[in-house]
Parts: sequence; structure tokens; C-alpha cells
Amino acid sequence: MENLITLAFLVVKILVITHVLLGAVAYTVWLERKLIGRMQNRWGPTRVGPFGLLQPIADGIKFIVKEDLLPPGVNKPLFLLAPLLAVALGLTSLAVIPFGESITIAGHTEALQISGFMRADGSIFDANVGLLIILGVTSIGVYGIALAGWSSNSKYSLLGSLRASAQMISYELALGLSLVGVIIMSGSLSLRQIVDAQGGNILHWNFIGGWQFVAFFVYLIAAFAETNRIPFDLPEAETELVAGYHTEYSAMKFAMFFMAEYANMFTAACVATLLFLGGWHSPFEGISWIPAVPLPPIVGALVPVFWFALKIFFFIFFYIWVRGTLPRFRYDQLMAFGWKVLLPLAIANIIVTSALVAMNLAPIGPK
Repeated sequence: MENLITLAFLVVKILVITHVLLGAVAYTVWLERKLIGRMQNRWGPTRVGPFGLLQPIADGIKFIVKEDLLPPGVNKPLFLLAPLLAVALGLTSLAVIPFGESITIAGHTEALQISGFMRADGSIFDANVGLLIILGVTSIGVYGIALAGWSSNSKYSLLGSLRASAQMISYELALGLSLVGVIIMSGSLSLRQIVDAQGGNILHWNFIGGWQFVAFFVYLIAAFAETNRIPFDLPEAETELVAGYHTEYSAMKFAMFFMAEYANMFTAACVATLLFLGGWHSPFEGISWIPAVPLPPIVGALVPVFWFALKIFFFIFFYIWVRGTLPRFRYDQLMAFGWKVLLPLAIANIIVTSALVAMNLAPIGPK
């Protein structure tokens, strides 16, 4: 009976997290259009619903009813597989991301994580190599883009997919190395244990207390490149390649590439929050002069989720702000910056962090 209850909670968690993410993706597009409109002295969506809040629903209906074109000369199996692969890999990473401690409903305690569950002793089990799983899944996400470009039988799509592949190789290295300092400081590859190592107020977070501010900025810049966002959106580059790797896609297949891009943005924001900004811990946690307010059990379990979501919103806002502010890099500048600036900085951060730990000047594990 206990196994059936656990399975039921697992299904519920998968459905809830997937639908929340897809809803967040839809309204992130709305938020992006509104914010960039204000930055450019425009209104953004205003017609469909109050403040344009129903615009994402209208866009979804539009994608569903539009004609689904299949250009001549495409490799049909791969052409259809590419968007499915992109969106599936974009959603898969969420399975290992913890977004809170645990919640008790009807006497059953469940971890706030798809791949996590409560042990008999009350501890939470999760994938002890969760960070490696995310890096592995996100690194093969470029296969969807590569297949889309090659199978489309279009020079614009092919050039876009080749750019995406080269960009991923160049920036994935810096992104992975930027996380090594955090791994050294926390002594674990488990995302939950990395967050536990930052327990306490803002001074205990890796960004400040772990002295990983250089690693944080390297990760942040590399994440922009990994998600093909401005100023690193060379694979799409409308002024040069029409729409890059999804030039020949229409209707829901085009929407799936859109969904994959925004899902990858959320994954990058989650990883940055978990590794550098204390995960679901409040910035005021453990401060003696701030009185503790007694909360009902369910509310107390959801408050950490609120802090986690707030930090993710900060990153999404930053993504949008950068898009409305910075111009696109030239391709040679893109590659040179990745190999000549970010990679040496990431390696230097590993050396300095290792030296501090070896000299016992930086703590390892939970603070």
C-alpha cells in the first residue's frame, strides 16, 4: 500500500511540475514581450484579456490551428524527431532538481523533487550525481538543433545548427569548469547536499561565503550562450540566417523549439540558484534579530518554494533585461570570448578554490 501511495505522489509531482513549467514558459514569453516593450517605449500585448494576460493562450491556439508545412526535400523522420528531442531533453533535467525540503499531506511526507523520496529514517534520498545528470542531459540537447538544421535541406538551417554545435562545445567547457569550485566547497555532486552546505543566511551562500563570485559570473555568461540567448543568439541570427535552425518549421513543431529554449532557461536558472544562491534558503535565515513567525505546516513547507521561485524569477528577468539591452556578438568575438576569457577564468577559479581549501581557509561541506 505504501508503494502505491508513493507511486501516486510521484505521478502527481510529475504532472504538477510539468504543467507549472509549461505555464511558466508561456507567461515568460508574455513577460518578455511586456518588459521589452516598456524598455523600447512600447506597450507590448494589451488586446487579449486584461493587460494582455490571455495572449499566451491565444498564441497556443494559433500554433495548434496553423497549417503544418513539410518542405520538399527534407529528411522527414529526422525533421519530425528534432523538435521532439529538443523539448524532451529540455524537460528531462527537471527530474533531478529539488525545489524545496519536503511536504506532509494526509500523514504522508514527500520530498519536493521528482527523483527524491523519503527514507524510513526520515531522510530524503535524491540522485547523488544530480549535477552530472543535468550537465549530461543539457549537453546532448544540441542534437535536436543539429538534426533540425541537417534534415531541413536549407542552407540557413544548416549554418544555424553548425553554429549551435560549435557554440555548445566552446561554452559547455567553461560552464562545467565554473561549477567545479562549488563541488569542491560542498564536497558533493548531489544538488540537495550542495544546497544543505549553504544553509543559513545570505553570507553562507556560495556566491558570497564560498567566494565563488567569479565562478558565478562565468556560469551566468556561459548559460546565456548555452541557451542561445542574446547576445549569443548566433544560431538564430535573424539578420543573417532568417531564423537559423528552425527556419523551415511551422505550427506546433516551431512552438516546441520555443518551449525547449525557455525550458532550458529555467534549467539554467535553477542550477544557478541551487549552486550559488542557497537554493530554497531564505537570505534572512538564522539571523537572530529577525523574529521567527510560527506558520502552519503546509505554509512552512511552501515558504522555501517561494524563495526558490523568487530567485528563479530574478534570473529570468535578467535574461530579458540583457536581451533588451545588448547587441549580438560577431561570430569570431563569440568564439574568442569563450576560449580566451571564460575558460581561463574558470580554470583560475578552480586553482584558487583548491588552494584555499588545501590551506583550510575555506570550509568544506555544511556550514
